[in-house]
Order: sequence, then C-alpha cells, then structure tokens
Amino acid sequence: MVVCALYPRFELLCALRRGGGSELEQARQELVAGPVALAPEPGRSQSVREVSPGAEAFGVAAGMGLGEALARCPELRLVPPDPDGVRATWSSVLDRIEAIGAACESDRAGVTYFEAGGMERLHGGRLDGVLRALRRAVGRALRLGCAPSRFSAFAAATCARTRRTPPAGLAVVERGAVTIPPGAVRGFLAPLPVALLRSRPELAGLPDVLDRLGIRTLGELGALPAPAVAERFGHPGLLALELANGRDTPLEPRRPPEPVVERIDLPEAVSGPQLERALELVVARVLARRERRGRALRAVTLSARFVEGGTWRTRSTLRRPTADPARIRAALVTRLSELPAPAESLGLEVEAFGPPAQDQPQLVDDAPALRRRRIAEAVEQVRQAAGSSGALRVLEVDPDSRLPERRAVLTPFPVQRVDR
Repeated sequence: MVVCALYPRFELLCALRRGGGSELEQARQELVAGPVALAPEPGRSQSVREVSPGAEAFGVAAGMGLGEALARCPELRLVPPDPDGVRATWSSVLDRIEAIGAACESDRAGVTYFEAGGMERLHGGRLDGVLRALRRAVGRALRLGCAPSRFSAFAAATCARTRRTPPAGLAVVERGAVTIPPGAVRGFLAPLPVALLRSRPELAGLPDVLDRLGIRTLGELGALPAPAVAERFGHPGLLALELANGRDTPLEPRRPPEPVVERIDLPEAVSGPQLERALELVVARVLARRERRGRALRAVTLSARFVEGGTWRTRSTLRRPTADPARIRAALVTRLSELPAPAESLGLEVEAFGPPAQDQPQLVDDAPALRRRRIAEAVEQVRQAAGSSGALRVLEVDPDSRLPERRAVLTPFPVQRVDR
C-alpha cells in the first residue's frame, strides 16, 4: 500500500510563522483567525496562491487573480511568500518521516508518498502501526491516504477530515486517515472530480479541457476508450486515463540530501557592486566547505531574505559542472537584478554536485578542436531552446546584386561533430 501524507496549506503556514520557528501550531491559530492568502511571487503571475478557510468563505480560491480576490474580500490579508522557509521546514518534515523507515517521494512541499509494505514489520506488523508512528513523528495535522497507487492515495488523503466522506464499503475512515482496499479503487475514484488530476504537474491544464467537453468526474474519464483519448490528448490523456482507472507509475524515492548552504548578512540598502561582492564571498565560502570533497557544482540555488519580511529563491543549473568561482559568479550575477526588494541576507545552496573537479590543465591543448567543440555545443543548446531555426548563418549568394535581399540568405549553421 502507498501512503500519502498531505499537509494542507503548508506554504501559507510557513509564511505565517513568526520568528522563523519550526513549529506550525501558532501559525495554524492565525490561519483560522481571518481571511488570509499567500501573495503572488515577484515576477510571476499576479494571482493568489494558497488561501485560508476564511478567505474560501468569501469565494477566494487559489489561482484567482489578485484584483478579483480583493474585490470579493476587501479584508483579505496578503502574506509575502517564504520559499526559503518552506524548503527548510519541509526538508525537516521529510527527515522525520524517513527516521521511521520510510523512503519518501516528494515533488512539492506539503505532500509526500512512501511504500508501507516494507515498514509494517517495524511497527507491529499492521498498517495502523505505520500510521501511528507517522503521526508521532510529524504531528496530527496530517491528512493520510492509503491506497494501492500514488494518485488514489492522494485522492484518499483529500477526503480525510472533510465533508466528502467516501461511501461505506469503498474505504475505511478513521482518525483522519482514509484507506482504500485494492478492489475498490475504481469505485472510489469514479465520483471524484477531474480537478484532482492537477496534482500531477504534467496534467495541470487537462481538467479545464475535460470540463469544457462535459467530462467532470474520473469515472466518466475512465469509461472513455483509450484510442479516442490518445487521438485527442496524446500521452497526457493516456496518463490521465490510467490514473482514473487506479493505475500509476512506481514511486521514485528521493536521494538523501547533502546540505551545503552558506549565508552572509548584508548591511542596509546594499546594491550594485556591493551586492556582487557579497555574492563573490558566499561563492568562495561554498567552495571552501569540507562537504564538497573536491566535487564540481552542477546546480545551485540563490536565496535572499528581505528587510520587510519574506524570502526569495531562484535555482540555476550550470551549463557544465564546474568549481571555478568566476564561472559560478558569472552565472549568478544576472539573477541579482531580479531581487524585488532590499535584502538583509544572501544565501547560496548546492542543489546537485557534479563529478570531481579537474583543475589541472591539459598537457596537450588542441585549440582549434576545442573551439569547434565549444561552438557545436553552443549551437545545440540554442537549437534546443529556440528550435531548429535558432542558429543560422549568413551565406552570400549574389554579392553584386542591386537588391540587398538577394545578396545573402540565412541557412542552418553547420555543426561538425568532434569526438572528445
């Protein structure tokens, strides 16, 4: 059985915390005090994100435009997002779940999955023992769903502690947990709305299309013939059809994290060269960490904490693994212009490591071959980002023509493969 642990409104609770503590109970009390919503992130679509139950009573929903949300609820309080705190708090929650023997898969904060079959012997030989150990480790605010697949477990978790109680015989409901027997998955999913498909990022836009076609429940979707679904929606439609029928892909547990984080405090109103100097210092500190063990950096995350509250976070994947501070700084310095407000601290975290850094130069350096190889790699990256017509060259065909349009044409840039 797959267990889904759902923490409702996790990002909003992290943003409501005061003092940066790890406990969320004080934020939960503030959540029910009045209409609250998570403000849009700077530089992204101006729509509210997670909302409190008080805001839902006014008709405010996640994804609604900011103007419409304020028109429906003038008393709505917007809380600045805290992506840095969300990541740190959710990582600590996953660590506590893994401490009871679970191998967690989590693509976003607030929801995680793990296989309970191999853990039952550790906790009394029954699924109930696993759920009790999970609540002792994390708390009683979780909504738990148990089912044979990932998607059906998520659907079961959404029904826990809500007014939508599953029919008798299709599920076992007790203490905030819903368990779906293997033979009752399709019957349990049939009356549920297709909006649950948004839990998969690759299917985020499909429920709106299905709703316009009159398909509003998973049972109606599961009754459609597979060839017709494949012809209309392609691979996403076939995946949605599998989910509606209770089938899903296997879990992919996360790798144990290797946290390498450095943070530097900034004086008030730092900008320009001073901010770049702070970035240079924090990059040097990360490269000097013992946990790096001589490895290159593949992906890093630049974060900032604002003077007025809230945080900012952006991820950058380097073109190739490197331990050169100049290259890392050049890849991150352009992100500093995206800061929407004055920052009081700047942080850098290593998301992924590369192979061990080779700092020794080549004894024999073939400059022409190296130049051709770099040009070929650059052209391939441009074409992957902009299409086959992203890299073109100017070819002269009639330089003596009186018409400028006939003197040259654009042709695809030839790429010569060079073995490494």
